Amino acid sequence: MSKQTPSIEAGKRVLRIEADALTALEQALDGAFDTAVGRIAEAKGRAVLAGIGKSGHVARKIAATMASTGTPALYVHPTEASHGDMGMITPDDVVIALSRSGETQELSDLIGYCRRFAIPLIAITAVGESTLGRAADIALVLPNAPEACAETKAPTTSTTLQIALGDALAVALLERQGFTAEHFRQFHPGGALGARLMRVGDLMHAGEEMPLTGADTPMSEALIAMSEKGFGAVGVTGPDGKLAGIITDGDLRRHMGGGLLDQPASAVMTANPITTEPGVLAADALRRMTAQSPRITVLFALEDGKPAGILHIHDLLRAGIA
Repeated sequence: MSKQTPSIEAGKRVLRIEADALTALEQALDGAFDTAVGRIAEAKGRAVLAGIGKSGHVARKIAATMASTGTPALYVHPTEASHGDMGMITPDDVVIALSRSGETQELSDLIGYCRRFAIPLIAITAVGESTLGRAADIALVLPNAPEACAETKAPTTSTTLQIALGDALAVALLERQGFTAEHFRQFHPGGALGARLMRVGDLMHAGEEMPLTGADTPMSEALIAMSEKGFGAVGVTGPDGKLAGIITDGDLRRHMGGGLLDQPASAVMTANPITTEPGVLAADALRRMTAQSPRITVLFALEDGKPAGILHIHDLLRAGIA
């Protein structure tokens, strides 16, 4: 068993203090939170986040989280707002101001601007009777929990509570608005998140790019279609245009011998192959490929049983999914 050093003890103490504070925050949520969510959701404009110092960093994070989950949002620095950036805030917006003490001097002009133009103001503060708390239309009051660094009172627990409350607002808004994974993908086209949320239809090859042949087509012609498209496979369709089977390199090896080229494609194909659909997540299509033994490298995507596209594992690799 590893020795519990003073550093480990300090780390555990900090986490315990902050965990207790988060539990207190959960228990303290009341109708003011519900009212705040409704006010933000119903706003014609954006959620404008503001704060100074560590609260400013948290405000930026909350704005970014909201913007990426369906709630238009931006951060405005209170000092810059006093020097012209106030024009970024409109009467259609909702301002969310963060200050642990609620007495941050730099917020005074912003508070006055909201009052002058009847812009809804939501406060996130630990002191409900502070200047900010009293001026706000809605005050979300944080528990009066101790900072994890008792000696210096450095913002630790308080910023954790601000972040958590911001996440709670963002998720509540997301669920209220019916924001889905597809919407999330639209806001995250790049990176790992975007890749995981890509659909087969985003990556598949369609139309003339698909290698297809008829069930009665001689293998001599089917092989030409197979080699021209470069997927190492050819789909075999019936008279109704639906996919009847697939011919891969493995099927060719199994039927190698005299008369292969004279046989119809239907005699060589693997019937009822594993397929997918254009609307399926590409990551799910990858699981279908790799769940087999041996693994397969190509899938046809079907619509009403007919080939709509073909997906190769190399397409998934290029997209960062495989």
